[in-house]
Amino acid sequence: MALIEKTFSSGEIIINEGDMGSSFFRILDGRAYVFSNYGKKDQFQLAVLDAGEYVGEMAILEEYPRSATIVASGHTRVVEIPADDMGSYFEENPDQILELMKHLGGRIQAMNKDYNDAQALLKELRESDQNKNKKSLFSKIKKHMDIYQNNKDKITAPNADALRTTLEGTSDDGFGKIESYEPGTVIFNEGDTGNSMYILHIGTVGLYQNYGESNEVKIAELGDNSFFGEMGMLTDERRTATAVTESDDTYVEIICPEDLEAIFRSCPLKIIMILRYLSYRVRRLNADFLYACKEITETYGAK
Repeated sequence: MALIEKTFSSGEIIINEGDMGSSFFRILDGRAYVFSNYGKKDQFQLAVLDAGEYVGEMAILEEYPRSATIVASGHTRVVEIPADDMGSYFEENPDQILELMKHLGGRIQAMNKDYNDAQALLKELRESDQNKNKKSLFSKIKKHMDIYQNNKDKITAPNADALRTTLEGTSDDGFGKIESYEPGTVIFNEGDTGNSMYILHIGTVGLYQNYGESNEVKIAELGDNSFFGEMGMLTDERRTATAVTESDDTYVEIICPEDLEAIFRSCPLKIIMILRYLSYRVRRLNADFLYACKEITETYGAK
């Protein structure tokens, strides 16, 4: 496969918000800015991307309109990867499978921090009878208010049904190790470090905080064809919950970074589905974050 290299001058648009993409890009040299509502009165800069980072991948993975405009900052060189050549790209550059996953994992990590900030502000506002600290709190989270104002008409909650449906039938393919667990088995503990992620093919897994303690809280229940534990593999984060099997004959596939190339060669769809899941998580967090900002802005009068 012959990759397409392109060079952009400062201020040139690499990707337009709202377009249906047919390719994605990796920045080779230079950097790029990410904007919402670029060129409009309410233009807002969301991020800065440096060499080695990917742009436009979510629109390809989920066939979703571009969520932002990407603008070159100075002399910027990129490689363009057509959607139809994604498989060939990974065949020739297997190390980039993990790099793209880590890129999406980093976006999840950053988006999760913004969402937690918004939730913390909401909690303080709800608990304050007279909102005495409202001014300082709003100042601290001002960037979140601006993001909501620029994106309030774009709030759409992504649906994972298609993702789960497509994953069905791939449980016997690939290089991942599949384990069978009895009910009550702890797969990993909250606070552990981990370098693997998991696909629950059959059964039920509960995710708990403070598992086994008096203040135990069940934060999620996962069913067939679910992903979990991916952030432990992609970032330096410790496990944020304890994963416990809750049904007979629970079958879980364990995937480690060193397995990814072999999995791709035997079952490319499984790697694509993991990438799609990570992209879905970014969009899911973004929607949840904007809903939180909606409540802060419209209920508590943030300007």
